Amino acid sequence: MATTTYEPTVHITSSTGAQIHVGGEIDEVFASTEEGLRARVVEAIRQLAASAGEPVTATVVDGASRWPMIVHPDGTFLEATSLSSAGDAAPAAAVPAAAPAAAEPAAPVAAAAPAAPVAAPIVDEVPEPVPAPEPVPAAAVTAAEPPVVAASAPVAAAPAPAGALRADTTRRELSSSRTAPTVDDLLNSRLDRKRPRATEGWQATIRRATGGAISPRPGKAERSRLERERKVQRRLDAPRTIVVLNPKGGAHKTTSTLLLAATFGTQRGGATLAWDNNETRGTLGWRAQHAPHHRTAVDLLDDLDLFASTAQSTLAGLDTYVRTQVDARFDVLASDEDAAASSTIDAAAFDRLHSVLSRYYRLLIVDTGNNMRASNWVAAVAAADQLVIVSTVREDTAASAAWLLDGLREKGFDHKIDQAVTILAAPSARPDKRLSERLERHFEQVTSAVVHVPFDPALVDGGPIDFDALSAESRDAWLTAAATIADRL
Repeated sequence: MATTTYEPTVHITSSTGAQIHVGGEIDEVFASTEEGLRARVVEAIRQLAASAGEPVTATVVDGASRWPMIVHPDGTFLEATSLSSAGDAAPAAAVPAAAPAAAEPAAPVAAAAPAAPVAAPIVDEVPEPVPAPEPVPAAAVTAAEPPVVAASAPVAAAPAPAGALRADTTRRELSSSRTAPTVDDLLNSRLDRKRPRATEGWQATIRRATGGAISPRPGKAERSRLERERKVQRRLDAPRTIVVLNPKGGAHKTTSTLLLAATFGTQRGGATLAWDNNETRGTLGWRAQHAPHHRTAVDLLDDLDLFASTAQSTLAGLDTYVRTQVDARFDVLASDEDAAASSTIDAAAFDRLHSVLSRYYRLLIVDTGNNMRASNWVAAVAAADQLVIVSTVREDTAASAAWLLDGLREKGFDHKIDQAVTILAAPSARPDKRLSERLERHFEQVTSAVVHVPFDPALVDGGPIDFDALSAESRDAWLTAAATIADRL
């Protein structure tokens, strides 16, 4: 049963479709490109690996060809498509070296120990002094007995070794050119040996009761949480922009933006911005914790020249424009809140703001408006490193999300849609299970992953979100959502 569970079989049915057989169940996946299909297959197997807590080996079947694919819980994978032919290549390379062999010199070499009498006839047979590689390996390769190989060792000093001798020389050169370990290698090896301490369940109780003398490894649930936290906390080589989308109001976009920012902020220690990119007025600023000022993106845009020079501007200078969420360790940039104002944010304004804010924040999580045709909406999608499609488990909001994805494909954003993550939020404590399953089946075929988040009474009143009041189930679900997104950054 364990083999069936942890060794899935992937049947490639077409260039854009596959079936994953696991434990007697069949899961079909589709994508618009071969690259997208591979990514979805890897993600499906990665989830099995994460659940098992160890790498999973799958067998990929494409017609008459079969090869292994090893996927690790962190998403890294090895696809050995040429494994079956690798073992046959080495003998084939050795055969040509034996072709020019001469049978007569082989017997004297095996009978006589001194190498000098053997070398003299070889030099007489080859007129060129150096460019004659064939005679040297002839004695070494053609003779089937081990003594011949040993007797040919002195001949290896000839100036033109070839065949197997050349391979040996290459291995010696590679061995001698290896890079010596550095202090970073030493420090990393120390960290690798550090075992995580259990902080939950009976494992933690035993560890505390014995003062650490007995320290069981964390349980499965805690190991899963630690793995997701590690993904969220991983180092980014450049700023990343996450854009949250659904053109329908009330689809959970603003709530999702704030909860993702809170999760990334608390896990990463800050440097995260939640940005309301509504062309007129949004509600992100209203749902954030209050700040001692009411400045918005419009005010920052008016004063953006103050931040044009990196030598004179600092992150502290942004404090009078953003609203710091101290407990959750992220900032909020609100949209215009002046009911009498007529100014709007267009694509050019978004690009200017994005260019400056990317210098101060590692993660920008952008809440969008409901107008897909607004230029700043399109500019945000174009700037996104990761799209997040949000919907409640309702027919109308889900249909709006599906319509959005169709429109983005028509605009040429296929790759971003293939890598997008869908979040399905329960609208009540008892959501429609059949509808939830139907929506999941649809969106897992058009985006790279689907994550469910539960209903939480702490979010119902529509006021500023108290992150400490969220249930443990909500926190865990949003950690899963953040980890799924971080996997793709």
